[in-house]
Amino acid sequence: MTWLLMEAESRRGQVVSLLANFCWVALEKLGPQGQERLLCTRRTRLGKSGQTICAGDWVTVESPDWPGARGVVAAVEPRGVLLERPPVANVTRVVVVVAVAEPPIDSLQLTRFLVTAEACGAAVELVFAKADLLPAAELEAWLERARGWGYEPMALSCFSGQGVAALQTRLSRPGLAVLCGPSGVGKSSLINAMVPDLALRIGAVSGRLQRGRHTTRHVELFPLADGALLADTPGFNRPDLPADPAALAALFPELRQRLQAGACRFKNCLHQGDPGCVAGVDWDRYSLYQSCLAAVLAQVERERERQPGSGAAGLKQRGHRHEPRLEERLRQPSRKRLRQSEARETDQAADALNPDPED
Repeated sequence: MTWLLMEAESRRGQVVSLLANFCWVALEKLGPQGQERLLCTRRTRLGKSGQTICAGDWVTVESPDWPGARGVVAAVEPRGVLLERPPVANVTRVVVVVAVAEPPIDSLQLTRFLVTAEACGAAVELVFAKADLLPAAELEAWLERARGWGYEPMALSCFSGQGVAALQTRLSRPGLAVLCGPSGVGKSSLINAMVPDLALRIGAVSGRLQRGRHTTRHVELFPLADGALLADTPGFNRPDLPADPAALAALFPELRQRLQAGACRFKNCLHQGDPGCVAGVDWDRYSLYQSCLAAVLAQVERERERQPGSGAAGLKQRGHRHEPRLEERLRQPSRKRLRQSEARETDQAADALNPDPED
């Protein structure tokens, strides 16, 4: 009877980290011995149905082994906002963290991070870290520039403590905030400054390349205040862009504001300074928008060339998976077709040597 009750028991919880084929789930209601977390696997049917598990997902845990602090994820609740890279579900706000020095700011890279954050639909915050490494006038110039982009940026320094308390207050509102940005900008250092007991591992920036070294290997959620979670994520240096060129403009707040004030002459306008375009070219990130748009258009062209029937490489289905299709000039006929062709040539040669006497 005890075993049957254990099998029937279930608990609701939130995935706070993924490790290989396991995930840590923070329970909404503590276990019988005060357990806060369970190390869980997932039901096979979830994988067969194509359901994935992300940090931030709310799940149902069945068959809890309370003494061993283990369980099984049996169901995943519908998600709210999903940040695809890094994958985090039910996001309330995305905090893009960029260093003003070591490594220096790359405007295009920063713009791509902001575009990725805007694409998920959550509120976006912009933080300039390592503020103590830049002269005050240059730092203020970056803050003013970011305000022109449509953000309310914050400058902070984990070394001096500047701005850390203000950011912690802002992020202590209920919800899930995600820190994302390039490697080496100080995301883990920032979390350590706000929650010193965590003592997350940090690393120095490469002296030769001025790039950050990866110290965070996976997404993990940390409690910051009652009802407020903060996600530390692995750094990466080339954020993805949307697949649809027409969707890019809405991810630039300053351009979005111009488009809300009026409409372009043509509905399919991509805002490249053409006659009748209300966006114009007199805005700070116009060249950065053009660079992003060119990358998206090139990506669309590559995808088009991969489609079957385009004369270029595409995909072909083999069983339940897809494999690359070679370009036409590189393809070789199958042995079956070669044998059929040789048989036809042999028959034609025989007919030529032995014509039908009735003809």
